[in-house]
Amino acid sequence: MTWLRPFKQVDVFTSSPLNGNPLAVVLDASGLSDAQMQAMASWTNLSETTFVLPPENAAADYRVRIFTPDTELPFAGHPTLGTAHALLENGLDPKTPGQLVQECALGLITVKIGAEGALAFAAPEATMTAFSDASIGSALNSPSIDTTLPVTIADMGIRWLLIPLTSAAAVLSVKPDVAGLARLLCKASVNGVMIFGPLAGENEQYEVRALLIEQGSLTEDPVTGSANACLARYFQALGVELDYRVRQGSALHRAGRLSVSRTADGVWIGGLVTTVIDGTLRL
Repeated sequence: MTWLRPFKQVDVFTSSPLNGNPLAVVLDASGLSDAQMQAMASWTNLSETTFVLPPENAAADYRVRIFTPDTELPFAGHPTLGTAHALLENGLDPKTPGQLVQECALGLITVKIGAEGALAFAAPEATMTAFSDASIGSALNSPSIDTTLPVTIADMGIRWLLIPLTSAAAVLSVKPDVAGLARLLCKASVNGVMIFGPLAGENEQYEVRALLIEQGSLTEDPVTGSANACLARYFQALGVELDYRVRQGSALHRAGRLSVSRTADGVWIGGLVTTVIDGTLRL
């Protein structure tokens, strides 16, 4: 029997198609098994594919499951904004005007609906753990580690190793040693490494890159919501002003842009989303 499912592929953290981080969204995953969801995510071969289900928590507008090609994640940032955009575009009426509440394995995540289609998710709390290892510089092939800031593991359900560099130029010049980076990821027990450095004279204040090892090969995520949420919590712990913009994807010739802000009701990671593919999935 063929199942027809509404499906979108969206580009997250960009105002123009093909410049952000793509996400596949299955807008009605009712009745699909875990194996079918994992097979679909493996087939799209995108960093994440999301599957929308009816909420189990009465406070939520919808429930989402997030899969990489290899496994399920409890939470991820660009899938959160991309799924919210796809549902709003598909006619979802929020229970509370101006916001959506997403239910995922990590819990409830609020998504604010801003002007001109901008969306922002509330950064979950993160556990910070200092990390030190003599191999960091060699793993990144970089002499530009900023020793005035701590290297830190940030755990938000997904774990990132945050490594400060001295400048945006230093961030862009990093060409990791794959074997060394793999050993570093294993030793820190993290999903990936985020390197970041200050930008001068630009609309954005930080250049960031998210580096992972997948199936033995180096992978760079174009624009990363969870890692930027971890970075925001890191800066918050250090007392840095949380009102800044981030540039990500430059090394991949992408134009990812994120905003980070702190208000009375939380720390918010925001950006634009655009739809690239809108159709029907046959399963």
